[in-house]
Amino acid sequence: MSYTAAAGRLPAFLRRHILHFEAAIDDALATFASATPLGAHVLDAGSGEGRHAALFSHARYIGVDLAIGDPAWNYRGLDAVADLAALPFRDAAFTACINIVTLEHVPEPRMVMREIARVLAPGGRILIVVPHEWEVHQAPHDYFRYTRHGATYLLDRAGFAKIEVRAVGGYFRLLSRRMLNGLQFFTGGARWIGFLPAALLLGLPALALPFLDFLDRERNFTLGYICHAEKAK
Repeated sequence: MSYTAAAGRLPAFLRRHILHFEAAIDDALATFASATPLGAHVLDAGSGEGRHAALFSHARYIGVDLAIGDPAWNYRGLDAVADLAALPFRDAAFTACINIVTLEHVPEPRMVMREIARVLAPGGRILIVVPHEWEVHQAPHDYFRYTRHGATYLLDRAGFAKIEVRAVGGYFRLLSRRMLNGLQFFTGGARWIGFLPAALLLGLPALALPFLDFLDRERNFTLGYICHAEKAK
């Protein structure tokens, strides 16, 4: 069992402390969804299993994915199976779009951003989450990591305005996450013998480190970025 799966069984306050990146994404999605008008057309570009659909029950949610990311996922709920670089929708078809930890999995991110801009109506809002310091996942379809400057560049060149890019945590939250990642190397077979010492050596400091995160004001060390923008009118 991964530490993220194990953390899912913890009390809510402790789960949010450990999985800070995921909690920040959930909060951003909830705020974004609450500001989406009733009946608006919302594109989830890279929706996977569509786990964000419930947030947009008041809107017309459309989930699109190429369905090649995780072989264990159930993609049957997709509204369309398509390459995000060639979306099967007319121009200005959507009021809003979300793209959550997906842009690292597309080989041509500039083309994807241009396509999303094309299908968004003028003034349409977008919420993007991109990783900065993250392990390889969904291999071999894992191509990029992003800085705040890279995310801003992609949004700007695609025709977006009012761009806001926010780092999710700093050095100490990043270090905490990486120490928790280390516990995975002490699971399975005889390795379980070392799990308890590893939990004491890595896990306990990892719980305390986030309280020092206020020291990293520049946030150049971060797990990733939450980005908001609007299509230029």
